[in-house]
Order: sequence, then C-alpha cells, then structure tokens
Amino acid sequence: MVFHKEFQTAGKEPGLQVWRVEKMDLKPVLKQLHGNFFTGDCYVLLYTTAAPSYYIHMWLGSESSQDEKGAAAIFTTQLDDFLGGGPVQFREVQNNESLTFLGYFKSGIKYKQGGVASGFQHVVTNDMNVKRLLHIKGRRAIRATEVDMSWSSFNRGDCFIIDLGKDVFQWCGSECNSFERLKASQVAIDVRDNERNGRATLLMIEEGGEPQAVIDALGPKPNIPAGSPDDESVDRSNQKKGALYMISDAAGSMKASVVAQTSPFKQEMLSPSECYILDNGVDSKIFIWKGPSANTAERNAAMKAAEQFIKENKYPRHTQVQVLPGGGETTLFKQFFCNWKDKDQTTGPGQAYSLGRIARVVQVPFDSSGLHTNKTMAAQHGMVDDGSGKVQVWRVEDGDQVPVDPSSYGQFYGGDCYLVLYSYRLGGREQHIIYTWQGLKCTQDELAASAFLTVRLDDSMGGSPVQVRVTQGQEPAHLMSLFKGKPMVIHLGGTSRKGGQSRVGSTRLFHIRQSSTRATRAVEVEPSAAFLNTNDVFVLKSPNTVFLWRGVGATEEELAAAQYVTTFLGGGSATEVSEGKEPAGFWSALGGKKEYQTSRSLQKMVKPPRLFGCSNKTGRLIAEEVPGDFNQSDLATDDVMLLDTWDQVRSWPDLNVELSSCLLAKDYVDSDPSGRRGIAITTIKQGMEPPTFTGWFQAWDPKLWETDPLERIRARF
Repeated sequence: MVFHKEFQTAGKEPGLQVWRVEKMDLKPVLKQLHGNFFTGDCYVLLYTTAAPSYYIHMWLGSESSQDEKGAAAIFTTQLDDFLGGGPVQFREVQNNESLTFLGYFKSGIKYKQGGVASGFQHVVTNDMNVKRLLHIKGRRAIRATEVDMSWSSFNRGDCFIIDLGKDVFQWCGSECNSFERLKASQVAIDVRDNERNGRATLLMIEEGGEPQAVIDALGPKPNIPAGSPDDESVDRSNQKKGALYMISDAAGSMKASVVAQTSPFKQEMLSPSECYILDNGVDSKIFIWKGPSANTAERNAAMKAAEQFIKENKYPRHTQVQVLPGGGETTLFKQFFCNWKDKDQTTGPGQAYSLGRIARVVQVPFDSSGLHTNKTMAAQHGMVDDGSGKVQVWRVEDGDQVPVDPSSYGQFYGGDCYLVLYSYRLGGREQHIIYTWQGLKCTQDELAASAFLTVRLDDSMGGSPVQVRVTQGQEPAHLMSLFKGKPMVIHLGGTSRKGGQSRVGSTRLFHIRQSSTRATRAVEVEPSAAFLNTNDVFVLKSPNTVFLWRGVGATEEELAAAQYVTTFLGGGSATEVSEGKEPAGFWSALGGKKEYQTSRSLQKMVKPPRLFGCSNKTGRLIAEEVPGDFNQSDLATDDVMLLDTWDQVRSWPDLNVELSSCLLAKDYVDSDPSGRRGIAITTIKQGMEPPTFTGWFQAWDPKLWETDPLERIRARF
C-alpha cells in the first residue's frame, strides 16, 4: 500500500489534524483555522486520543466535485491502513455532521463559499479588507454559513456576523433569544482570536440599531422578514428504529442478509469473522461493524459497502456513516443493543479497553478519571506543544501590567486579571501566545485594562502573537500545562497584589482534577462536603489542620498535585484521608456530612454521560445532544436539559412547562433503542442542584446564573 507523505506525522500525538484535498493531493490546514470549511472542497480529519485510539472523518462539501470525493475516500482508506485498520471511520456531509465531529469545534463550524478550484486558500489574515456575512444557526451544534452580503440574507429570528475585517459586528434579530446570542458570540470571538490573531474590534448590535458602517456595507435597510423554525432538530421516535444485516462479498457484488428486523439487538448476533450493517437510515445513520477476524478485502471495502447500501435503499445523500472495528464501538452504536458488555467490563473500578494502533483491542490500565480524559477535546484547546517553552506572567494593576514573581507562577486569583506570554519554537521560528486570564470577581476597569494591555503587548511584539482570552473556570488544556509540572491553582476570589490581599476564609477547599492532556488544575470551591467527588482529590484547610482527601477513583498525578497545593496553604503537614475512613474532625471542618457525587459509573468509563436539550413544541419529542465535552454553560435555562448517566436520567430545570420535564424524561427513556425501562428519573430545580447532578460538571459554580451569561460574554468583546 502506498502512503502519503502527510501520514508521517499522523496520530503521533493526541489532538486533531486536518487536511484539505487539493488537486488530488493532501495539504494540512493551520491549527487556528480548524473549524473553517470551504463548501467546494473535501477534507480528511484525524482525531487521536491519549490511549492512543483514532477517529478518521471524511468531510464532503455540498459543492465538491465527484473527483474530490473519490480522492478523499482513497486517502481515508490509506490513512486507516497506515494506522493498522484500527480507527473508527466517519463519512461527514456538510450540514449533517456527526456529534463526534461537531464536538471538536465547540465555538462552531464555519462554512465558507468557494474552494480550491476557485483559488480560495486557508490563511490567517491580518488583511482588513474582508467583507462577508455569516448566518449563525443552532443552539447545541453551532454552524456559521457564509451567505450573500445583502439584507436579503437576514431574518429576525437569527444572529448574523457582519465581518468587515477591522470591525466584526454581531447582529441580533429582534426574535432571537439570549442563548442563541450567547452561541453566536462564541463564533464572533473565534473569528477575532483565531482568524484575525486578536486584531479586530467586536461589537454587538440589535436589529434597528445598525451603525453607519453597517449601512455603508449593506446599503439602505429594508423590512426584515420573520425567522423560520429550526429544522435541524431530531425526532426521537426515529432513533430507536434499526435493522441488522450481515454483509458478504463486500469487495465484489455486495449482498446483505437480514439478521434482525428491529432493535434492540443482542450482542451475540455479531460474529467476529463477519461484517455487518446496522441500518438506522430513517434517522440518517448507517453503521458498519467490522469483525476482528473478517477477511481483509471485506474490511477495506466497508465504506464502499455503506455507500452502495444508501443508494439501494434510496436514503438521502447526506446520511451519516460510521465504520467501526470490533472493540471500537461508539456510544451511538452500542445503544441499539439491550445487553452490550464491553470486554472485561466490571461492576466497580476495573479495566477499560480502548483501540490501539493495530486492529486489535489493547488493554489500558484502569484510570478512574478516564471518563473525563477519554472524551473528545475541543479542537481549539489543542496543544501547540508540551508547555515547556518560556512563560512570563503579569498582573493587571491600576491600568498597567505588573510582573508576577516567578515563584508564584500558576496561581490565579478570582479578583485579578493576568497576562500570560508563552514563547516556543515551531519549525525553527519563535512563536508566541498571549493568554488574557480574567477573574470572575475582577472589576470592570480591570477587564477593560486587560484587553487594552493585551493589544499593547501584541503591538510591541510586531503583531505576531496569537491572543487567547480566558474566563476563570474555562482554562484551555494548553494554558494548564505551562507551569512546569505544577498544577494550575485558581483561588475563588482575592488578589495577589502586595498589601491588597483580602482576608481569605479560615476554612478553604480545593478540588484537584486531571485534564485529558494529563495537566492538573486545582480549583477553590465553597468549603462544603457537597462539593466532594469520588473520582478526585481535595485539599481542605481548616484553622487547625490540613486534610488531603483521596476519592476512590483518584489518580496518582492528582495526589501529587494536591501535595503541592498543601505546601502553599501553610498549616503544617497534611493528614491524608481516604474516602470512607474520614475522622470526625474532617466532617466538622466542612460543616457536617452531606451527600456528594459518588457515582460508580463515573469510574466505569463504559457509558459516558450525555447531555441533551429537549422540547416538544411540535407535539413530538425533539432531543438534541450537546456535542463534545459538556460544561455548565451548555445548560440552556429556557430548555429542559436531560443528563443521561445510564443508570439514571436527570431533567433540569423544572420549568413548570405545560408538559412537565419529568414526562419529557420519560418519553426520552421510552424511545431509547436499547430498550431501557424503569430507570430512575430525577427532576432538578435550577439553583438547588444536588451533588449527584453538579458532580458531572467540573468546578460547578452555584452563582453562575446570578449574573446574565450574555453580560459575561459581552465583557470578552
């Protein structure tokens, strides 16, 4: 088999790699432009986890040619071969991408007009002569599509981004709600930070309040039509309809014979020496399962077999395809089986298996933080390097930047703003990133000063750095890895200024958790037993003692990070406490015992938790899954959200809607393809979330909704 030279770097380190098909060749796309796709092109993407296991995606633009699609298919097969036939393969069609794919781009996907054939290139530009209009759609999966630069493209129900190069305007229709505005703001910030290297001004404008610059660009404004309802929602009733076929002679004149007409299926129906099609075409999804001992020709022809099956059944051209090697099954596939057991699945902490380099299942030692580390990490949080470059940190003080003592690098206080300049070498050239970290308790003046000082520092370096604005609690993995093996420590409030420290509480609690890149973060939380979590390590400092509490599922790295936290808290050597063996003094320091997150399924790593936004406005249940790693800000307060942890479904918030959220949750369970019945359903009230709910979200902030999320994101403009 001939391999493309680009594959030499494929899968060598965790993260996302993107290539565009150009004149029957493959060309890499720059990291800061990941998430931008030309509609006339095809792309090949590879996501590598730390295990490593691999996910290959072939993305087809709506206006791409048959030749380009053919070339993308050949490169996908070659890449799969190069990685030993072990990757999971996805066929992605513009506007109908899989959740796995959408999860790489948390701040949205941007579709650009044109492509290679018409001379369009992927470049980071300081060119301020850009003129384009982006139409933003979606509440969970955000898509920004380039449309004609004209008032006729607008409607009152959506947000649009009017990109004039130097100025980027977010236009909000009079009918769009605050959650849609919030999601559109993420796209606008991404345009500024990644496509313009931070050198553009963002402005949010309301329909009817357009400034002269917008009128000059678009001409006199006519009446704007009303919005149309979103058509991207998914009817749950179709999700449970599946049929299972065995395929033979996939490499020749493929034949499909029925194994079972309806789901749920039994796992023993899959023979390791055969290949199968799981047909969920009514929900626009087809899965191909490749048995580990099936013949090579059949395994290689799997994608071709799927495309033939779609054609024969007259399914839409945009039907999603997943090709799965035995042992590499995705959650979506496994949910069609009533008795799916992963190899060596245990009921308590045990061992999890994941895909390796070769087409066999490789054992990975049990790591209870695996649930948090093995899921998709958003592409823009990708690691440019291992964090071993040069770091300089300044605190924003009285409108200026003051150097922070290097001995306290890595410590961030919620009442401060900081500039972190990171310098590293790439391809023989020095590169720079400026992280602007903004505490949740800093003043409006400090926020404004931090933005101004970032631009000043950027200008002093000739405009070469990439700028990244970071809000407390949303730190990207790369920033967490800059402190030479020490954890990043985030103090709830206060400041590190000389003489300016506010008095810290006599009792403090720090939550330590490792990220998917092995970097650790210690986040100060309210000192209450409700914040404990069985999978992590906590440091508790009371007036008399320092306790180091180790949850059942904690890792050695988390323990080491906790020992570092105890060194700067003072109070003498720490008393190590194992979960379940706490002395009375530990509980009294926390104000008494409380229920906390002890879910065993957080340790099993077999069925990761899933978060859905639900509505029944049309009279049938519409459930849309949140792509990628979810966090607290994905909870939309005007929807019913369902958190599915397999052994329980929790609905949030209790909106007193006509159809109670509890009934929505019941509908959701009843439409589950695996045939689950009778599992516990909990209704959660906003502001009164128990630890069994908040424990699935790292560093839950009980005060998050006391300020308008839109105001918080506006502060980043």
